[in-house]
Amino acid sequence: MFHIVLLNPEIPHNTGAAGRLALATGSKLHLVKPLGFELSDRALKRAGLDYWKDVDLEIWENWEAFCTELPAKSRLFPLTTKAKKAHWDASFQKGDYLLFGRETKGLPEAIIEQHKENALRIPMRETSTRSLNLATSISIVLYEALRQSSNTSEDGTYLAD
Repeated sequence: MFHIVLLNPEIPHNTGAAGRLALATGSKLHLVKPLGFELSDRALKRAGLDYWKDVDLEIWENWEAFCTELPAKSRLFPLTTKAKKAHWDASFQKGDYLLFGRETKGLPEAIIEQHKENALRIPMRETSTRSLNLATSISIVLYEALRQSSNTSEDGTYLAD
């Protein structure tokens, strides 16, 4: 199982899409408060469709609470445009935590610095855009991690842990 961690997400549709990704891949979704919306928000329900209740979801009061409960040997991969290493150059393992920041500001510099050895970026053309949509970024990195874990059947169906 992989872990998708959203630190202070602001847009309910992105969080709903992350929930669908978690459900489709057998991953766990972690939401770290403060959130920019209510979980009962109509937009979040619409984005999560009728299976939001089935998402393996954990909500944390703040970053410190999340860090306190993070198992000691866990590997946390911050995703940031400020990293030098591409996501496809990482060696992902089941149980890894993929950390994404808020849509408007990304991750705090202090968190990136604390985990700089694992900080990753999604390569983009230099003259294109400053960043990708959060849900798109999660998809790109999560499916690379799944590809590396080779947990698929012969027909390409993902097999949950």
